[in-house]
Amino acid sequence: MIALLQRVTEASVSVDDMVRGRCGKGLLILLGVKKGDGEGDARALAEKTAKLRIFSDENGKMNLSVNDVGGGALVIPQFTLYADCTGGNRPDFFAAAPPAQAEGVYRAFIGRLREMTGEDRVETGVFGAHMRVSLVNDGPVTIILDSGVLVK
Repeated sequence: MIALLQRVTEASVSVDDMVRGRCGKGLLILLGVKKGDGEGDARALAEKTAKLRIFSDENGKMNLSVNDVGGGALVIPQFTLYADCTGGNRPDFFAAAPPAQAEGVYRAFIGRLREMTGEDRVETGVFGAHMRVSLVNDGPVTIILDSGVLVK
């Protein structure tokens, strides 16, 4: 499972020209689920995300978590994080989990992140929908977390 975290001052996601989720200061999280990922991956990745110290303290050092700054999170499902572009010019997505599995793991990640940060501080995209994501990067700070490294 991969989470691409972007520190933002604001982010939103729209489906059919209707805003479905948004956050102010916090994290935009693009979440990819691969075949074989499960709730353990979701739990480990959510816990690391909530505790990751990538927000600046009063001295300008990245020393605070999203919780420490009272920030929010916007979680977007993104199977294209598992694109394989080695076989030509058209990516394949064979490593990505099938939708039924991916949605369950995605929801497990969201559930654990809400437990860690607060129910009202985590919003989401719409699984399987064509979405338009808008964001204002802060920094920019972009971090990639891989549950394969976190879960042993």
